[in-house]
Amino acid sequence: MMKELRIVSLFRQYDSPEELPAEDKNLLMMAREAAKSAYAPYSQFYVGAAVLLENGVIVKGNNQENAAYPSGLCAERVAIFSAGANYPGVAVKAVAINAFSNEFKITDPVGPCGGCRQSMIEYENRYGKDIRVLLMNDDGNVIVTDTLKSYLPLVFSAESLKRKISV
Repeated sequence: MMKELRIVSLFRQYDSPEELPAEDKNLLMMAREAAKSAYAPYSQFYVGAAVLLENGVIVKGNNQENAAYPSGLCAERVAIFSAGANYPGVAVKAVAINAFSNEFKITDPVGPCGGCRQSMIEYENRYGKDIRVLLMNDDGNVIVTDTLKSYLPLVFSAESLKRKISV
């Protein structure tokens, strides 16, 4: 029998980072700073990410393009993998993402791609703690959600890999 499944995600939108707590505002500014040093000679699309760990450390990352496109890596994965490698065992509290281009205007805050969503939610599941996500565009408009599950509600996780043996 068919059933309807309704999934609702909650996002909050702000006109400016000034409306946010100091910790969130700082994280967004760190993401913006990281975007400025991204290596994006092909797309001219500069993305920065800042990962706030539970111990208060902030790890930055930015997109790293390559002439062989699949060999590049998104800012979010650069930052979160660096955090995992350099601070093993420390949970991620929040991730801020900022993107800009000198070639075109970015009118909406840019969310993480599907691969980055899956990579980041692994850390949310690993530590059993929600990760707050903050996005900001060129004009300072901000979108915030308290969990990556808002972006990926039917997530593929370790639970999906468990074998069920029927007798």
